[in-house]
Amino acid sequence: MTDFDGVDLEVDRPHSARMYDYYLGGVTNFAADREAAGHAIAVFPWAPTAARVNRAFMHRSTRMLARAGIGQFLDVGTGIPTSPNLHEVAQDTDPAARVVYADNDPIVLAHARALLIGTAQGQTAYVQADVTSPQSVLSDTRLKETLDLTQPVALSLNALLHFVPDALGAYEIVQEFKDALAPGSALAMTHVTADFAPQETARVVRVYTEAGTPVQARSQAEFARFLDGWRIVEPGVVPTQHWRPDPGDETASDTEAASYAAVALKP
Repeated sequence: MTDFDGVDLEVDRPHSARMYDYYLGGVTNFAADREAAGHAIAVFPWAPTAARVNRAFMHRSTRMLARAGIGQFLDVGTGIPTSPNLHEVAQDTDPAARVVYADNDPIVLAHARALLIGTAQGQTAYVQADVTSPQSVLSDTRLKETLDLTQPVALSLNALLHFVPDALGAYEIVQEFKDALAPGSALAMTHVTADFAPQETARVVRVYTEAGTPVQARSQAEFARFLDGWRIVEPGVVPTQHWRPDPGDETASDTEAASYAAVALKP
């Protein structure tokens, strides 16, 4: 039996998770994904750089929150496993950290076992659920067995909400997750913006939409609205590559990164 038995991967249709994997140099993608990614790169040549910058933010923000004492993590919109994954970063800092991944993509389900190999002291779990239905995530038995929602949780929504247009209630969805978390919890987010390269971003949005995945880029103010009511930590809402960069991190211009990042704490 293979990882893919019984899972409909829809290999004839491009998928955003597999396109992202392609940008990162991964091999979990198919001809339709590579073709669509090629179209995206043709109009937005910095797509691979933007993907790497986003991934680096996940590493930095997870490490910072684990060092700050948050021992529980909920990563929604996990994507295809690419080591080091969030649980590897968190448990490297805190071996007892508990992590729940949530995604509705069949390709992620096929590789979920790679996300469940953590430290002996910690716990990892995978929930098959959709961000547009927060309760399908929050009420899942595996989440309840892994995380204690009466204690602080770091919620990761990286490179996800631009796939949830306003018409699907993006702000209401995030608020429902925020309301379910205890004081002291954190929200780490990145999001595509057209603020720096409006024409190129509009073109790549069109490529994704025509491939069957609607995308909505948001401005800095629109991104910040997701964080309403929570305390945004320094350096605030900034282009992703400027959020507490580590020595040796890939350098990128605002145009190349084409995204904002922030971490906020619940009072």
